[in-house]
Amino acid sequence: MTFAELVDRVASNGPFQFLHTVLLGLPILGMANHNLLQIFTAATPTHHCRPPPNASAGPWVLPMGRNGKPETCLRFTYPSNASLPNDTQGATEPCLDGWTYDVSSRDSIVAEWDLVCNSNKLKELAQSIFMAGILIGGLMLGALSDRFGRKPILTCSYLLLAASGSGAAFSPTFPTYAVFRFLCGFGISGITLSTVILNVEWVSTRMRAIKSILVGYFYTFGQFILPGLAYAIPQWRWLQLTVSIPFFAFFLLSWWQPESIRWMVLSGRSSKALKTLRQVAAFNGKKEEGQKLSLEEIKLNTQKEVALAKAKRSVADLFRTPILRRMTFCLSLAWFSTGFAYYSLAMGVEEFGVNLYILQLIFGGVDVPAKFITMLAISYLGRHTTEAALLLLAGGCILSLIFVPADLMTLRTVLAVFGKGCLSGSFSCLFLFTSELYPTVTRQTGMGISNMWARVGSMTAPLVKITAELKPFIPNVIFGSIALLGGSAALFLPETLNRPLPETIEDVENWSLRAKESKQEPEAEKASQRIPLQPHEPGLGPS
Repeated sequence: MTFAELVDRVASNGPFQFLHTVLLGLPILGMANHNLLQIFTAATPTHHCRPPPNASAGPWVLPMGRNGKPETCLRFTYPSNASLPNDTQGATEPCLDGWTYDVSSRDSIVAEWDLVCNSNKLKELAQSIFMAGILIGGLMLGALSDRFGRKPILTCSYLLLAASGSGAAFSPTFPTYAVFRFLCGFGISGITLSTVILNVEWVSTRMRAIKSILVGYFYTFGQFILPGLAYAIPQWRWLQLTVSIPFFAFFLLSWWQPESIRWMVLSGRSSKALKTLRQVAAFNGKKEEGQKLSLEEIKLNTQKEVALAKAKRSVADLFRTPILRRMTFCLSLAWFSTGFAYYSLAMGVEEFGVNLYILQLIFGGVDVPAKFITMLAISYLGRHTTEAALLLLAGGCILSLIFVPADLMTLRTVLAVFGKGCLSGSFSCLFLFTSELYPTVTRQTGMGISNMWARVGSMTAPLVKITAELKPFIPNVIFGSIALLGGSAALFLPETLNRPLPETIEDVENWSLRAKESKQEPEAEKASQRIPLQPHEPGLGPS
């Protein structure tokens, strides 16, 4: 009896599972707010140079840029408006006295700390620092989770996100804000890691995919909450605090969450695992079935999985054989390009000139049909074809933005929304595809490395946007090309549709060998059909 069969026997598909899903899913709603928060808290308001102290009263005349709009980073060097020539041409200088911002609709960190002109890179840096926190958290908390358990990491991560998010709301300076945002990312990584593991722990095998999709939809619907909150709360500090406070409540509620059964058995806490199983069985109305379980039965039936899990594996195992090296390289590229291109669009809402709140609703709403269509595609067309198609389509959409004029905002928005939907589907496909490609003995390591590359991509994306200062089209060339490269790499991955999960590295090798043989057989048959029949000669063969 495996872990999954053990849970199926006493505690699956009951009231506990519903409550468990809700308790894990509600924080995911708030996690979407933190991931995309800087769309609103770091929005760049309309601004221009502040007049010098000796400027005369009356309207302040600004130099005009090449686009026909007033310059935002330059002003005339004349001591007063009265001395300006009629054609408003003359020597200019930087905004030596700061800027004036239009904060009538909302304020932001950009207006508070002057993150414009030469300092505009700090805005993108803040988002990269947040993503760096997610990356570092994933690398560190995985090992801590194996040592101390999933539940303590989840509980501490809730508290860390609540405290650091609230701290960011009271930050007096930009460096302090950046430190708190890094800690927010660190906490989000712990929440994601533990939620993914605990989410599928307490359901039957046939319900795992459905429950994973349900929890994923919590994140999708969380994207609908953020525009509403941002519209109702135009002050960035209050908005930051509002999305952080609920995690104090999640911290308290997490004490009710049971620990991972697998982790308890693997760490020698079989007695506690038995007690937890019986409690969940009683909650689901299967108390008698739970009482039938014994400590010896649990240890006996989980020996194989315990032995596999305790086998020491390292990153080097992902490169041991040619097929694993190819899988790791292609998956890493697919994950990197998905995270890289996804956040280029998700965090670029402000660039499309449409109402920020409405566009964010549309960007969030496209994930609903995108994930549903992706689930249908991977079930009927296969993982390999779906993943490649999604990334190639997304790359094509991003590259198309280069050739669409800035005044065709509707077309640009449609392309961006479609591309974002493809990338959201790519994430959904990759989570399943990666877990099916790697064998059991290296699956956790493979998933960890893959997720790391997605975080590297999302961390790099804001920095690439800075290249727009050289030429406006450069970021889209980079984002689109990388997405096309990731889609091309996915074409070299084997298909996993309707195949059993590999247990060992040898299973993957045999799997690949059988796939090659199945391809060669039809080719051999076709070749034999093309060979012309020789005329029959007496004495040779049957008459």
